[in-house]
Amino acid sequence: MKLDVNALRYLSKDDFRVLTACEMGMPQHEIVPAELVDRIAGLKHGGTYKVLRNLLKNKLVHHDCKKYDGFRLTYLGYDFLAIKTLVNRGVFASVGRQIGVGKESDIFEVATEDGTVLAMKLHRLGRTSFRAVKSKRDYLAHRRSFNWLYLSRLAALKEFAFMKALGDHGFPVPTAVDCNRHCVIMSLVPGYPLVQIRELQNPDDVFDKILGLVIRLAEHGLIHCDFNEFNIMIDDDETVTMIDFPQMVSVSHRNAQMYFDRDIGCIYKFFNKRFNLTEKGGQDGSETDDDDSGRPSFLSIQKSSGALDKELAASGFTKKEQVEIEKFIDENAEEHDSGSDDEDSTSEQDSEGGDAVSAEISSLKIVDQDPAGVPDLVVMDSDKHETLSKEHATSTSPSGENKSTDPADDGIVDPKGAESGGDDDDDSSEDTEDEDDALLTKQLNKQRKRAMAAALGRRRPLNSRNAYKDKGKGTMNSKIQRQACQW
Repeated sequence: MKLDVNALRYLSKDDFRVLTACEMGMPQHEIVPAELVDRIAGLKHGGTYKVLRNLLKNKLVHHDCKKYDGFRLTYLGYDFLAIKTLVNRGVFASVGRQIGVGKESDIFEVATEDGTVLAMKLHRLGRTSFRAVKSKRDYLAHRRSFNWLYLSRLAALKEFAFMKALGDHGFPVPTAVDCNRHCVIMSLVPGYPLVQIRELQNPDDVFDKILGLVIRLAEHGLIHCDFNEFNIMIDDDETVTMIDFPQMVSVSHRNAQMYFDRDIGCIYKFFNKRFNLTEKGGQDGSETDDDDSGRPSFLSIQKSSGALDKELAASGFTKKEQVEIEKFIDENAEEHDSGSDDEDSTSEQDSEGGDAVSAEISSLKIVDQDPAGVPDLVVMDSDKHETLSKEHATSTSPSGENKSTDPADDGIVDPKGAESGGDDDDDSSEDTEDEDDALLTKQLNKQRKRAMAAALGRRRPLNSRNAYKDKGKGTMNSKIQRQACQW
């Protein structure tokens, strides 16, 4: 959307109040209800709806009434809020022409009250040319839903932080001035993009400077990830300045080596195509193989102590992850030191535990009994009683031979089949066992009767299959049945 600041001078305080109310409602609503905008703005006598009509006329808000009556901010309205805030801070006083446009942002000239010209970068994520923000950038982090205005704000904050940190460490970057919402104010770089340069007095020196910047960034723990001829500025003195930082990642990123090699490859490819600069640094136009080339290697770079990825929480290396890694290392060291002592103690406990388990298992073993003393389950005919146990009554003769009585001939278990010559204690125990057997037989008989009744109940008698048809005395079937009975 084209930035037309002419309407900015005609907006009143109520207009900016309603714009701010729409902005405050957008984190919870994709389309902010009109009633909510009215409550947040707090204008009297229905002034909110009149202001909304004026803002809608200037395309600062978008109206949607598919599900309910609501509004949302447009990029132009978001631009006006950011510009108004920066003007109130005294950062700049006027807005000039557009000097650059990209897939993610627009660049404008702004001037301060004393005439100093600065650059204003407005992030505009969500354009048709670049909508793969979720897969190409890490602004979302753990979030699933997103808003383009909010993502633009995150990109601006990230770029401002990288630019300020790199400038403090002596990197050739624009000077970061201020930031608000999705707007970043920086110093204007004198020069032109490298893609517009056709001739250089010392292409070898410029090439070495650019490669040195990539290596120096990696030594400080950062990788540009978009280091090409479009993001490198060169002035008349062939001074190199790099721009565009929101996509920078840490050297600890899982794809750091791939990004580093891609940045190096872009520089080699451009200088070879534009200035006939080979891999070895000559200008004879001959090409060399990549295997024998002297390109910088990612694995050979030594990271310095003052790493910027830790300070800025670059993608792939956050402060929280660093703390977790240090804790994990400390815990592993402690476990390694106490590993030998734990093994000794565990071996002793295992031996003691094994003895205890073996003792328990031995106590649970079943002792084999003679067939004469094992209780058997006797199944009788359907008309006879069922019993759980069958005791073999044995009698000892004076000669030492055992005489057994077989109750299977009668089909009834003899409850008095106990050994002769026993003590009084044995007689009392046998009486209690007989009583228990009698109770069990009664319960089994009841269950058998219930099972037989249920089995018979499932089968419908033949004479009752059409019983529902014979209801009533006046039906034809009932008359036929009565005549048949008389016959």
